[in-house]
Amino acid sequence: MPDELIFALPKGRILKEAAPLMAHAGIEPEAAFFDEGSRKLRFDTNIAGLSIIRVRSFDVATFVAFGAAQFGIAGSDVLMEFDYRELYAPLDLDIGHCRMAVAEPSQLASEDDPSRWSHVRVATKYPHVTRRHFAARGVQAECIKLNGAMELAPGLGLCRRVVDLVHTGATLAANDLVEVEHIADVSARLVVNRAALKTRAEEMQGWVQRFREAVNGAPAE
Repeated sequence: MPDELIFALPKGRILKEAAPLMAHAGIEPEAAFFDEGSRKLRFDTNIAGLSIIRVRSFDVATFVAFGAAQFGIAGSDVLMEFDYRELYAPLDLDIGHCRMAVAEPSQLASEDDPSRWSHVRVATKYPHVTRRHFAARGVQAECIKLNGAMELAPGLGLCRRVVDLVHTGATLAANDLVEVEHIADVSARLVVNRAALKTRAEEMQGWVQRFREAVNGAPAE
C-alpha cells in the first residue's frame, strides 16, 4: 500500500472558500472537520489513503515544503514571504482574494508623500516581502515582526506604518488607518511538494487536474 497522502489546509476564511472546490474534486472530510468546536487537527476523508490536516495559513507552506504534507492550499502572500524552492504552485484557485498594502494614520496620510520616503519603520508579519518591496525603489525598511493586531501599532507608538492584508478595509477604517501604497494582489494557490510530484507523478498530477477542473467548473472524473 502506498504511503498516505496528506492535504494541508489553512484555518479561517480560505478554508470556507475552499470547501466547494474540495467537494467538486471529490474530497469529503469526516464530520469532525466541520465541527468548529473540534480540537482535532488531522482528519480522515472518503478517499482511502488521503488525510487532511488543518493548520495556520503560514504553516501550510512549511508542511508541504518539508514533505510532511504532499499538497495543500496556501495564499500567495505566504508563498511570497517564504519563497520555498521545494514548492510548486501550479494553480490559482481564484479564492481568498485580498491585497497586501501599506497603511498609515489618516492624519499622517493627508500630508505624506510616499514617493519621498527614504526610510520607513513598519509593523508587519511579512518582513521579507516588505523589505523587497521598498528596496526595489531604494527605500530602507525597518520591519517590526508582529503576528497579528498590526493596526494597533501606529496608535501605540510602535511605528507609523503597517503592511498587512486588506479585505474590505473595514479594520483599517476602524483604527483610523488608510491605504497609501499597494504591494500585491493576493489569492489562494494549490501547492505541491516538488519531490512528491516526481516520485508520485501520476497521483499528484491527478489531484492538480481535479482541482483545475473544480476551478473551471468542469466535471471531475
